[in-house]
Amino acid sequence: MPQLDQMSACPRCEEPVEEGDRFCGACGTDLHAARAAAAAFDGTPPPSGGPVNGARPRQDGAAPASGTEAPASPSPAASPGGAGQQGRGADPAAPQEDFPLAPAAAPVPQQAPATGAAGTAGTAGTAGTADTAGTAGTAGAPSGPPRDPRREPQAAPRDPRTVHDEPAAPHPEHSDGTVEESVSAPLSGPEPLWPRCVACGTGAIDDDGYCEHCGHKQPRERDHMETALETVAAASDRGLRHHRNEDFYAVAEARTGEGAPVTIAVVCDGVSSATRPDEASAVAARAARDALALAVPRGSGPQDAMHEALVAASEAVDELAADTPPDPARNAPACTIVGALAGEGMLTVGWVGDSRAYWVPHDRTEQPSRLTEDDSWAAQMVAAGLMNEAEAYADARAHAITGWLGADSYELDPHTATFAPHGPGVVVVCTDGLWNYAESAQDMAAAVPEAALSRPLMAAQHLVGYALDGGGHDNVTVAVVPFPGPAAAPQQTDGAAGAARVDGAAGADGTGGAEHAG
Repeated sequence: MPQLDQMSACPRCEEPVEEGDRFCGACGTDLHAARAAAAAFDGTPPPSGGPVNGARPRQDGAAPASGTEAPASPSPAASPGGAGQQGRGADPAAPQEDFPLAPAAAPVPQQAPATGAAGTAGTAGTAGTADTAGTAGTAGAPSGPPRDPRREPQAAPRDPRTVHDEPAAPHPEHSDGTVEESVSAPLSGPEPLWPRCVACGTGAIDDDGYCEHCGHKQPRERDHMETALETVAAASDRGLRHHRNEDFYAVAEARTGEGAPVTIAVVCDGVSSATRPDEASAVAARAARDALALAVPRGSGPQDAMHEALVAASEAVDELAADTPPDPARNAPACTIVGALAGEGMLTVGWVGDSRAYWVPHDRTEQPSRLTEDDSWAAQMVAAGLMNEAEAYADARAHAITGWLGADSYELDPHTATFAPHGPGVVVVCTDGLWNYAESAQDMAAAVPEAALSRPLMAAQHLVGYALDGGGHDNVTVAVVPFPGPAAAPQQTDGAAGAARVDGAAGADGTGGAEHAG
């Protein structure tokens, strides 16, 4: 290592230095480079003729050494100096510093900036040469001492996937105080948005449904859904134990040929041991809803219309089985179904399986009732007098169904019933994910909020929460139908009175209607 000339103080911060110091202990200035810069200014050669700041000097106009390519533009770390100092080519054999420092400031005489042999005016304090042309228009003395890049404040790293609604960052500033102007075109409008993570609120969602930022699993569309029409509301939730929601509901409003409003609610529960249970419940609920919405304006009796709807739902599930590759280890697509038709002072229910409908009077002094009978092992034991209801439903076989919609069902036996309530109340149409926690009619009535008649959506939300608070062991789906419903304004479709009216967003199959899986 060459010997350093003595210097009593750092030319940058005036910190006292000792003989043999290479760098300033206060600001980190390269004292050897500072001495070389001062020597170049007063015409004396650098000390010992050794390399300065990792670069070997050469004569003006000399070509770079063989095998060494000159950089395209001078770097403050590789080409320190003041006016009149020539740029230096990089020597790959010379040791390079991990964090090259800016040169110390040197006194600059009041004269025009120097230019190289065949170059343009260099950046502040650095002349261009034949092989390292300077940047035009940036000649001149620096406005202050050079900056140490290691001590410049650094911005926190930013996630490039995050959308920040804030002004653009300022243009970068060079060590000589000049500002680099952006050459990119200005943005027109806000940045595009994408689905964000429900947990961290910033990350994008990958194809598998996970946040790319925090890794949180995102809820599926069917994990929780709610719908509220004028005369019916429904809610569904995946629950706390299952990996997906295999329940589905479809609700609608229609009018009879005489213009009387009718409310339709259908709830289906996919059989988990079958293939594609979530799809089976969806196609069954849609088919039954659509069949009822078409039968009501035609003047079909409520029980006939309900029977036709259950048959249509069964056929839809059978068609799904035809498109499913056979799996010896699993049954064909299957589901249970329960539907309610409320209008003209009557309640009509229809079902296959163990999904249920309850009547809860608005006057809680009156007796609530269950409107359906399960197609299940437990119900058969009770009907045969072999067990009481408590014993049957405590058995592990209680929920084994004996009737369902599906290609492998023994025989389709739709059940229908019609009731004429004496006063106002609500019909609760639900899957076993709810009634497991309120099995009897009295328990269900106790779980239904008293304001359910006027606020059916709130009631549906409350009942879903009731099941989740109870443990949420299964998917939970419920529709609440106030009876009698509020008188709806007359509606006409295609100019003909009595046409079915199905409110809400279009379904996945292109039909109108409010239908959602939870």
